[in-house]
Parts: sequence; C-alpha cells; structure tokens
Amino acid sequence: MSDPLTGSALWAVALGLLLGVQHATDADHVVAVATIVSRTRRFGAGALVGVFWGLGHTLTITGVGVAIILFRVTVTPTAGLAMEFAVAVMLVILGVARLTLALRGARTVAPEHLVEPHRHDAAPSFHSHVHAHGALVHRHPHVHPPARLAEALSSVGIGQAVRSTLIGVVHGLAGSAAVALLALSTIADPYLAVGYLLVFGVGTIAGMTAITGLMALPFAVGAGWLTRWQRALAVGTGALSLGLGLYLGFHVGVVDGLFR
Repeated sequence: MSDPLTGSALWAVALGLLLGVQHATDADHVVAVATIVSRTRRFGAGALVGVFWGLGHTLTITGVGVAIILFRVTVTPTAGLAMEFAVAVMLVILGVARLTLALRGARTVAPEHLVEPHRHDAAPSFHSHVHAHGALVHRHPHVHPPARLAEALSSVGIGQAVRSTLIGVVHGLAGSAAVALLALSTIADPYLAVGYLLVFGVGTIAGMTAITGLMALPFAVGAGWLTRWQRALAVGTGALSLGLGLYLGFHVGVVDGLFR
C-alpha cells in the first residue's frame, strides 16, 4: 500500500508547481516585468529579470505564509486591500518612469561601457592568481561564474536586478495571504502547507523566467523591426503599466472600499 503522507506530498508538489507557473501569467505581473524587459536585447538578461522577480515574490509569499500558517498571524481585509493597492501604485510608478525615459529617448547603456569583464575562458570557476608584494609571493583565490552567466548578469545590471526583485516583493505581498490561506485550508499538515508555498514559489520563478525570456528572445535573435520600434514598444509597455495601475488603484480604493 502507498503511504498517504507521501501521496499528499506529491500532490502538493504537483499542484504547487502548476499553480505557481499559472500565477506568473497574471496580467499585473507580466505588465510590470515588461517595463524592464523592454530595455534589454539579450535573452539571458531577459530571463534573469524573471528570476529576480520570482525570487522577490517567493520571499514574501513564503515569509507571510509562514507567519499565517505556523504563527496564526491574521491579515485583516483592510491590510490585504492596502497590499493590493501598493501593487497599483508600483505599476503607476513603473509606467511613468518607462514613459519618461522612452519619450526622452534614453537608451540602455551597453554593458561593455560600464565594466571591463574579467574573463578566464580556460580556467575553472574557482581558481587563484599568483600575486607578489616585493619578496612576498602569494595567491588570491576567487570565483568566477560561467562566462554566459557572467555576461547575462552584467547585461541585467545591479539596478535592474534590484528593481525586479522589489517588484516581485510587492507582488508577493499582495497575493501572499490568499495563497497561504488556500494552502492552509486544503493541506492539514502545516509544515506540508509551508512546503507547498516553497514549491509554489519555484513554479512562479520558472513561469516568470520563461515569460521574460520569451519577451527578450526577438531582440536576442536580431529581429530588426523590433529594434527599430523599440521606443514604440517602450511607450506601449509604459502606457499599459500606467493604465493598469490606475485601473487597479481605482478598483481597490473605490470599488473594493479601501478608502471608504
């Protein structure tokens, strides 16, 4: 006979992955990351935007979920609406910032103009260099990521990585209570419910990575018409983010009654 606990765990893993991938396709998530992905022309950089977004999202989903499931913290309806309103505000800010940059004609600075890469094509990731101070000769061990990963990381840049992570954090706050309560209501074991949240986060990271990678793919393969119309695409993503943010803000604040 099969172990019921094992069967429940497998069910939680499968469901968490599936719902996590589906969660990444929510309109507000896609629009938010599109404002960042529209500034890159590399597939790896576009995919990493999704990774950073997913990490931020998973961090808050899991953190708030653990507080609700294990420590019985209660999220009031007003607090839930306030977190959703924060997503609307963030979308408005992203939209305005993207429109401002696009209309000014700002372009992403090429990574080679910002940093001189330190490449070791034939060396392993972990290695050392001999260094001399007069008669004293010693080694400095250090680690380099694989060349493709290093190139993608330099293309994304610290600023975009931080923005993507913070966007994911805000989105995670907005949906964390509902996801945690759903897990708690369907999975009796609280620790298994927390595991479900972690798997849900993995699925969300995978889904968003695929989405942002696909967004950047046409630029990576050299689609000329997309390159020529990059400013129009930037204006479009900015306007879409602004419009969706205003709509969500009105709906949460007025229709759902946050300000009443």
